[in-house]
Amino acid sequence: MKIAIFGQFYQNTTSPIIERLFAFLDKNKVELVVEEKFSAILVENKLIQDTYSKFSSYKDLDKSFDMLISVGGDGTFLKAATVVRNLGIPILGINAGRLGFLATVQQNNIEIFLQLVLEKKYTISKRTLLSLTCSPKVNEIASLNFAMNEVTVSRKDTTSMITIETYLNGEYLNSYWADGLIISTPTGSTGYSMSCGGPILMPEVNSLVLTPIAPHNLNARPLVIPDNTTIKLKVSGREENYLVSLDSRTASVKNESVLTIKKTPFKINMVEIPEETFLKTLRNKLLWGEDKRN
Repeated sequence: MKIAIFGQFYQNTTSPIIERLFAFLDKNKVELVVEEKFSAILVENKLIQDTYSKFSSYKDLDKSFDMLISVGGDGTFLKAATVVRNLGIPILGINAGRLGFLATVQQNNIEIFLQLVLEKKYTISKRTLLSLTCSPKVNEIASLNFAMNEVTVSRKDTTSMITIETYLNGEYLNSYWADGLIISTPTGSTGYSMSCGGPILMPEVNSLVLTPIAPHNLNARPLVIPDNTTIKLKVSGREENYLVSLDSRTASVKNESVLTIKKTPFKINMVEIPEETFLKTLRNKLLWGEDKRN
């Protein structure tokens, strides 16, 4: 088995996770290839020896990899998705962060779950992505123009709201007067969209969610739409620019630019361990069932 290891940061609390992860995989003679910058951090902190093969970017990966393991929180998992892109390499998230809707393997279960991985006793949850094109072109997002959680437009350098003219498959929907608008995938429905009052979608649902951020037109509500919808946005406001975010990547865009958002032709393969299903994660993270009356 050949596995890529990806991470972004190192904290003292991560040490036991790293040590147990590498010890287990080495013991089981798994071929490991570690992301170059992450490897340098781990070597510097004397958590691993500088003896592993390395990769530096998407171009170094191919279909010979059985899996990529992301060590960190959900933000690290989203970054890992930009490394895998359309290669179809399954991603397993080991949670070294806090909430962990995507990085679901907890520290106390590492060896148990990794054994299930080696025995191929896991399922693949295919996660929808959104692509974004902008006219005129914005260089900051042109080369990596997709998001796993959400595409968001929001105000910049002002306390004044913006106007987001919205079209679905060429038909006018609404002009949102708001701080912004979130276009979320089912995966992202437990993130920014949920915190703004949007619904939670099961990962298998073929839908997207439009969630306004602090709308001034108070009758504007989150809207669930089919995921084969082409969404076009035209934003205006008092400032010359507004912000566009693809997950954690942000760019400044000029007023009156036209944004086109639609589902990508490929999906991210997320590894799901039987004991850590989406529903169990919801119950644990949102404390469902913790009410003593249940």
